Amino acid sequence: MTTTAAEPPPRRWAKKPDAAAYVDVYPETIDNWVERGLIRAYKFGPRLVRYDLNEIDAMGAAATAQEAANG
Repeated sequence: MTTTAAEPPPRRWAKKPDAAAYVDVYPETIDNWVERGLIRAYKFGPRLVRYDLNEIDAMGAAATAQEAANG
């Protein structure tokens, strides 16, 4: 019997301003999150950078769970 892992959801790509608007933060905050390793910046060329909104959702869910655990 073989089990297969569930496929990850399709990526939801966004430009930096759109990713920032999605979570209601400044675009510089997106840069800070990338520098801290919380999310990745996906480079598709010298000037084409996109962010996965699923990663941003996951980061927010993890932060919410941690806050709930801490009281």
